Amino acid sequence: MVKLNKIYTRTGDDGTTGLVDGTRCPKHSARIAAIGEVDQANSAIGLAICAMGDEDQRSVLTRVQNDLFDLGADLATPADDGDFTPSEMVLRVVAEQATWIEEQIDALNERLEPLTSFVLPGGSEAAGRVHVARATARSAERAVTAMAAEMPVNPAAVGYINRLSDLLFVLARVQNDDGKADVKWVPGANR
Repeated sequence: MVKLNKIYTRTGDDGTTGLVDGTRCPKHSARIAAIGEVDQANSAIGLAICAMGDEDQRSVLTRVQNDLFDLGADLATPADDGDFTPSEMVLRVVAEQATWIEEQIDALNERLEPLTSFVLPGGSEAAGRVHVARATARSAERAVTAMAAEMPVNPAAVGYINRLSDLLFVLARVQNDDGKADVKWVPGANR
């Protein structure tokens, strides 16, 4: 259980932040950049939820938001030895979380009109917000893989953030009348 009595601590005034294991890390590091991008994606998803009417779809994204907190905790827990085994004391993303995303994608995709072109981000307000969340999730994925180029990162965490943008793409299409109201890209239309 997390208990936050005081929001400011002044410990980061030196340009560092604390990690789960108690070590400190520069706020400009690849690790903290990745955690920050995941937080941005989570915030964009929260904004998208506000525009969505369907409670089941809102629940999907609320679960994703919780998983993104798990992901942030995972990224904030160094594993220099490459051991990403979860325990009661160490929170790690697990492969089943990405599998759950795949199941949601498959279920939602069944109801969609087939794609005949790339779609432009937009359509309904809800779809537009979900597309912003999708693009933000892609940015988070780039940050997580940049972190992985410098230090060990849980492979299940990388898989999870990769699947997330796919889920958000499909969910944005659902928000556009199951793809019927997608805004289609017309290559070279304005030449």
